[in-house]
Amino acid sequence: MTVTHTAVTPQVNGPCGDDDCGIRDVLDRIGDKWSVLVVVELAKGVRRFRELQRAIPGISQRMLTVTTRRLLRDGLVHRTVRPTIPPRTEYRLTPTGESLAGAIADLADWSRTHKAAITAARARWDAQQPEDAA
Repeated sequence: MTVTHTAVTPQVNGPCGDDDCGIRDVLDRIGDKWSVLVVVELAKGVRRFRELQRAIPGISQRMLTVTTRRLLRDGLVHRTVRPTIPPRTEYRLTPTGESLAGAIADLADWSRTHKAAITAARARWDAQQPEDAA
């Protein structure tokens, strides 16, 4: 059995030399699963807070609050408070957020396209690993 590993050359200044190619900014924006899920849900249209919470299984009220605040701060989401009783708060993507939603959709398409190949590679990898190498 032949095992092939790809060598990785260490890079002193990151993947693009002195500039990190914006990767750190991307990870700052969508480095957690909740941000991605909120952006994906808002790509479907305007949502109220509780609608977002119901649409994203497992997210707590606190985590949704933290996530929407981060997305607001970064200019990806816009929040509108309607002067009704009780106040009606709505969230929608900004044009920048819509652009990010498109990039996330492209990544999801890539994932679906390559799912079988990745699953096969993982199976080959797992088959080559000693059982006690956990």
